Parts: sequence; C-alpha cells; structure tokens
Amino acid sequence: MRVPAYIDNLEEWAAGFQFSVPVKVRFSETDAFGHLNNTNAFVYFEEARIEFFKHLELMQKWTSPEHETMIVVADLQCDFIRQIKFDERLAVSVKVNKVGNSSVDLHYLVHNSRKEVCLVGRGTVVQIGKKSGTSVSWQEEMQRAFCSLV
Repeated sequence: MRVPAYIDNLEEWAAGFQFSVPVKVRFSETDAFGHLNNTNAFVYFEEARIEFFKHLELMQKWTSPEHETMIVVADLQCDFIRQIKFDERLAVSVKVNKVGNSSVDLHYLVHNSRKEVCLVGRGTVVQIGKKSGTSVSWQEEMQRAFCSLV
C-alpha cells in the first residue's frame, strides 16, 4: 500500500486516533462507476472535524454570535487508498498532529467495517478574527486542549 509522506509508519500512525464518527455511504454519494465520488471524502473529513471540535467544546464557541473568532480550513488533502462503495459503513477518525500559534494540523483516517484503510488525509485549520479576517492566536484554554491531544 502506498503511504503518503506525512505518514511515517501506517500502523503506529493509525493507532494514535482516539476520536471517530460513523458514516454510511449514501447512494447519492456515489458516481456512475458505483464508488464514492471523490468530493465526498472531504465532506466526511468535515463531519469528523466538526464533531471532534464539538467534543472538545470548541465549535460551540466559534459558532456563537458574540465570539470574536472562527476557524477556516487553510488546506486539505486526501489520499485514496481503497475504493468505497454504496452502503458501506465507515469510521472517519480525526486527530491533532501539530499545534501552531493560530493553526492546528489535523490528520484523518477512514476505514471500512473490515478495518481496511480506505482514505487518509491531513489539513490545517486556522483561527481568524470574524471582523478582521486575519489569524488570531489560540486562547490559552484552546491551546491546552489541542496540545493535550498531540
């Protein structure tokens, strides 16, 4: 299996995931060839990322009208390892890889019910000011929450 450069050892890397969300592949997410349309991998990553941030009680703050910051995706990539078909049940996992001053690098792992790796990915989210649109350093509590997961 081809492993992307951001993964040194697939087994060790995969063992570091603690948070996942279940996903069932819907018919509308497949293409004319009967497998998952490539754009939906990013939707699955988003679902896991948002649920992960909710679990950390961060998403609720960012979406609050009175909160002054929000997060945006700065980059996102997906490596397709195995085809995914309609009605498959997947586990979409996310973990913190690296914490920056105002950013966090997240890694993603998607495997099927047979525990076969189907997708892997990574991406960076950045905290920005809602009014300024420029990066804003993590507050201490957010920094601690992320750093405790690396």
